[in-house]
Amino acid sequence: MALKKISYKNNTFNISYEIVNPTALKSILFLHGWGSNKEIMKQAFGSKFKEYKHIYVDMPGFGKSSNDTVLTTHMYSDIMKLFLEALNITPNIIAGHSFGGKVSTILNPATLVLLSSAGIVEQKDAKTLLTIKMAKVFNKFGLEKVTKLLRSGDVNMMPENMYETFKNVVDEEFDDEFKKYQGSALLFWGDTDTATTLSSGKLIHSYIKNSKFKSYDDNHYFFLRYSDDIENNILQNISN
Repeated sequence: MALKKISYKNNTFNISYEIVNPTALKSILFLHGWGSNKEIMKQAFGSKFKEYKHIYVDMPGFGKSSNDTVLTTHMYSDIMKLFLEALNITPNIIAGHSFGGKVSTILNPATLVLLSSAGIVEQKDAKTLLTIKMAKVFNKFGLEKVTKLLRSGDVNMMPENMYETFKNVVDEEFDDEFKKYQGSALLFWGDTDTATTLSSGKLIHSYIKNSKFKSYDDNHYFFLRYSDDIENNILQNISN
């Protein structure tokens, strides 16, 4: 593991990262999802893509990377651009899972790999909609402490700046960002994914002109079990 200090908008971020196959000429960057870290991506792909230099990175506020401010997805992308410039690396492929898929799309690589990417606003269930309405009412009357009681356990454990960041990114409509991407994209999805549903994946596929789509009988973390097949699909498609 290594750390790279990145300065952005008067803030300093200590970015934790790891490089596998450092002498390889071609490179692939892996970006994790919300609440995750680089280790899950390495667990899936660390032994794959032997002809590629792998860059595994904890995005700010996750894993061992610092963050003391409130960010947006575009700001995450800006920070990742500065990070890659600091390493003097231009990845041939960028693979992003869930939230990392949105960051990857903005980075605009020649080959984009989306693993159950976020970016399509999913319809909320009745319980979630009621919680949001209640929170807005409590906030209106200055009862923020009551609002915090409505948060789910995992959200309530976030530092306040990361909770505000979460609110910034959770309901972003990324339809136009997917439509703007002009490179070659490979989309992989879990059939039973409830976080970023299969229908969202198919919609993103329709937005990106030069894209291919494949799904697996699995959930949001399907790539942990199907990394061999994903690797084969990527290598076959980029060699054509």
